[in-house]
Amino acid sequence: MNNCGNHSKCKKEAIKNADEFCSKKGLRLTAIRKKVLEIIWESHNPMKAYSILQKLKGVGSEKPPTVYRALNFLIDNRLIHKLSSQQSYVGCEHANTHDQCYFLSCTECGDITECCSNELDNAFSKTVKKAKFNQSNVVCEISGICSTCS
Repeated sequence: MNNCGNHSKCKKEAIKNADEFCSKKGLRLTAIRKKVLEIIWESHNPMKAYSILQKLKGVGSEKPPTVYRALNFLIDNRLIHKLSSQQSYVGCEHANTHDQCYFLSCTECGDITECCSNELDNAFSKTVKKAKFNQSNVVCEISGICSTCS
């Protein structure tokens, strides 16, 4: 997600949007949830739960169940994404503006690019409907080599 021109501004905007979204929806963005979100937004690189736990040392909320509950809240409210292939988490670049996100993952540099596609949304929806499947989440990750590395 190297398409960010000013990461400090990008991070502040993500936290502000999360605050506003939770307030509007009557959700509690507790101190631990906010801190986990801030840690994830320290960069655009995916972050593993263990790294988040390490960064919370000394804050008083470094217990794994607490962190996983915070991560689940952030995922459920589409403020972050879980990259299943890497067992890591990344901030949503445009939280709550769409139903699905798709990711291009460079195996050389580790860069992750978040993408949205109405065509893919429609294809997944048709597939799910045809199978009479009760969908809870869609994660699509494409691994390869980005243009910078190739």
